[in-house]
Amino acid sequence: MVSSKNKQDGLSVSERIEKNKQSNSSTAFVEKLVPKLLLLCATLSVLVTLGILYTLLSETFTFFNEVSVIEFFTSTHWNPWRDSYGILSLISGTLLITVTAMIIAIPLGVASAIFLSEYASDKVRRMLKPILEVLAGIPTVVYGFFALTFVTPMLDKIIPGLSFFNALSAGIVVGIMIVPMVASLTEDAMGAVPNVLREGAMALGATRLETTVKVVIPAALSGIVASFALAMSRAIGETMIVAIAAGATPKFSFDPTQSIQTMTGYIVQVSTGDVSYGSTIYYSIYAVGTTLFVFTLIMNLLAQYISRRFREEY
Repeated sequence: MVSSKNKQDGLSVSERIEKNKQSNSSTAFVEKLVPKLLLLCATLSVLVTLGILYTLLSETFTFFNEVSVIEFFTSTHWNPWRDSYGILSLISGTLLITVTAMIIAIPLGVASAIFLSEYASDKVRRMLKPILEVLAGIPTVVYGFFALTFVTPMLDKIIPGLSFFNALSAGIVVGIMIVPMVASLTEDAMGAVPNVLREGAMALGATRLETTVKVVIPAALSGIVASFALAMSRAIGETMIVAIAAGATPKFSFDPTQSIQTMTGYIVQVSTGDVSYGSTIYYSIYAVGTTLFVFTLIMNLLAQYISRRFREEY
C-alpha cells in the first residue's frame, strides 16, 4: 500500500522525507515570525501613545511658563484673547453636555439591551441590533447639523428663551449618539450571565421581568456600569456636535438653555482660526488637550476598576 501510494504521488521515500522537512522548516519560520510581528505592533502602539503624551506635556509646560497654574485651574473666566485662562468655564460646559447625554443614553441604552437580551427572539435580535448600531456609524458632523436644524427648533417651541446655540440640544444628540455603545456593552454583559441563573429564578416562580431586574442585572452590574463609564468618556471627548450646536461662548454656568463651550469645542475654534504659532493662545490648545486627556483617562481607568472589582465569576 505504501509503495503503491508513493508511485501514485510520483515521489520516492527519500523525496517525501525531504519535502516534509521543508514543510516543517517553513512552519517553524512562520511560528517564529508571527510573535515578533505581534510584538512589533504592540510596541508601536505604546510608542505612539508615548509620543502623544510627550507632545501634550512638553507644549503644556511651555504654556504654564507663561500662565499661572493656579489661575488656570481656579478662574472661571476664559478669554484667551484678553489673557484670561480659567478652564473651569470649559470644564463646566463639558460636564453639562456629558450629564445631559448620560441622562438620555443610560435609560435608552439599558432598555434596548434588556429587550435584545431578555425579550427579543433571535430573528428580531438579528434584525434590530444592526439597525441600532447604524447610529454609531453616522458621522458626528451629521449629528451636529441634526441638533442645530431639527432638535433646537423643536425645543424652542417647548422652552421659551432657548438660545439658538445651546447645551441642551447638543447634549441630547450626543446622548443619542452613544446609545449604541451603552446598549451593545450592556447586552454583552447581560449575555455573559449563565442561563442557569435565569432558569433557576423562573423555576422558583419569578416572572421574566423579576428575573431580569433581580437576577440578570445584578449579575451583570460590573459590565453595565463599565459601559456607562466608557460612554461618559466618549461624551466628554465629542467634538463636532458641540462645536456646531452648543456654540462658542465659554461661561461658568450649568444652564443648559444657554450657549456654552466645551474643551473640544475650544480646540476646534482655535485650530481653525488665525492663531500664530508659538503664541500663548496656541499653547493653550495643548493645556486644554492635556486636561481633556486626564478626564478621559480617569474614566477609562474607572471603567477597568469597576469591571475587575465587581466582576461575578461563574
